[in-house]
Amino acid sequence: MLRNGLEPWHILVVLAVVVLLFGSKKLPEMARGLGKSMRILKAETKAMREDDTPADAGTAQSTERPAVTPTNVTKATDATDTKRPETAA
Repeated sequence: MLRNGLEPWHILVVLAVVVLLFGSKKLPEMARGLGKSMRILKAETKAMREDDTPADAGTAQSTERPAVTPTNVTKATDATDTKRPETAA
């Protein structure tokens, strides 16, 4: 049924119909918009692939914040207490 479905003259007919429907002035704008959309799609898929790949433990820097524990808090307060001048009581 579709053995020779896409022959060169079929492509010419489709292009002629597109030019008649949209006009020659509108086609470059549409192509530019399609190109921008494809670039955005390519960049987003690349970013998604980079997010999904596991990084090496030795080379990757951790983006997680350290957990705040009571010992961390007391160390921070001890360090600030030593910098304060002592007042006579």
